[in-house]
Amino acid sequence: MNERVVRVDITPAAAELLRSLQGEHGALVFHQSGGCCDGSAPMCYPAKEFRIGQRDVLLGEVEGTPFFIGAQQFEYWQHTHLTVDVVPGRGAGFSVEGPRGLRFLIRSRLFTDEEYALQQAEPPLHRGPLGS
Repeated sequence: MNERVVRVDITPAAAELLRSLQGEHGALVFHQSGGCCDGSAPMCYPAKEFRIGQRDVLLGEVEGTPFFIGAQQFEYWQHTHLTVDVVPGRGAGFSVEGPRGLRFLIRSRLFTDEEYALQQAEPPLHRGPLGS
């Protein structure tokens, strides 16, 4: 049996908000940069308006929305399972949920030893040149 470790997940409340935002904006993308301006919060952008960097790492998808993390941030969080959640409040002005008075955030936990061993056998994808 070929098991896969899920690196990123989403809470039911965040999934409901994401589906609503998809209906309003179309295809979306999450990006976790670790930079300034709420860098610890995942940012959600219309897919057509956000450019994924060559070194960004694809952790997986939530509700059909790709979730990328900056390569440097991935180095810190590679041992961690991430869960996208939503809470009331204003996050960064660039993320599409902001005008609704809500903000996405990350909840995390360390991988178990078994999960870590499995995910080491299946490293995440770096975007690389030309989307490869």
